[in-house]
Amino acid sequence: MKNILLTLMILVSTGTFLFAQRPSVVSPEVHSDNSVTFRYSARNAKSVTLHTEILPEPAEMTKDDSGVWSITIPSVEPDIYPYSFVVDGIEVNDPNNTYLFANEGFKRSLVDIKGDKPLVHSLQNVPHGKVSYRSYTTAQDRTGTLLIYTPPGFDANGETEYPVLYLIHGGSDTEETWTKVGRANLIADNLIAQGKAKPMIIVMPYANTGLMFSDAFGNDMMNNIIPFIESNYPVLTDRENRAITGFSVGGGATLNIGLMNLDKFAYVCAYAPYVQTPEFRSNFGDWSPDVEAYNNQLKKLSIYVGESDQYIGIVNSAIELFNEKGLDLETMFVPGGHTWMNCKLFLATTLPQLFE
Repeated sequence: MKNILLTLMILVSTGTFLFAQRPSVVSPEVHSDNSVTFRYSARNAKSVTLHTEILPEPAEMTKDDSGVWSITIPSVEPDIYPYSFVVDGIEVNDPNNTYLFANEGFKRSLVDIKGDKPLVHSLQNVPHGKVSYRSYTTAQDRTGTLLIYTPPGFDANGETEYPVLYLIHGGSDTEETWTKVGRANLIADNLIAQGKAKPMIIVMPYANTGLMFSDAFGNDMMNNIIPFIESNYPVLTDRENRAITGFSVGGGATLNIGLMNLDKFAYVCAYAPYVQTPEFRSNFGDWSPDVEAYNNQLKKLSIYVGESDQYIGIVNSAIELFNEKGLDLETMFVPGGHTWMNCKLFLATTLPQLFE
């Protein structure tokens, strides 16, 4: 017994327990030249691959003598990028990084490469608005969630009334994706501080992905979300001060809701809209719009998309439809794919054009 206790004391004093010998891992490590090193500790793994939207293809990582796999990517364009590791065929996020993608499925890790100059989505030394969580009763008599941005200087009891942007997430994203990944609140802060965007309220609903494929979410927006906002916030309630924007499936919902409710929205802006849904086919399959009315009343109708977006063909079909009908449609094609890097760019382009 004494020998066992003596051995334990020696192990504790010398730090030679097995768990104490595990290597310390820093990941991701962003260097001063904007290169990034990713690391993952897995002594017994046979292969570890980095999957990231920084690179067009997965990249094999190499293992050192301590069992830490690593890879360095040089000269990365400053932005926020999702990434994950595939360890012997199993995808995992980075256990050394608490910054995760807000999503209902697998949560990838995120790396923020800030660069030398402040980006439009960066935290800057400007007055900041506030992001609040609110709940409302949905059309299904359930509790719905809203994330609401109020601009700097907002006073719920003041005399100022604000225009409202309804901002819809995509796919398996959540109401938090627009702030945690898309940085909508910081983009608004910075553009408002620069005098490029008007102070506005931004409403980011949790848009159940199933509901977005039908008219249920649109009904919820019109009958529950908008009335809730207009009953609880000092907002302007005319169509000229109401905008709707969304990404992917949320971009498709934006077109469905905005263009089918012309009396409610003067700004309809879709980012890489996914339009292969029953609702879109029902609304636009045999659509005969009053083109003059649409063009006179819509202050902005736009579709933005990445040139290598996985849904570029679907998006182009919507563009062709609206062009054939004669609608005044603004389009923008940028490098990149179906990414939240592009979403930030699209939102930063849109905000200065709203409520002019």
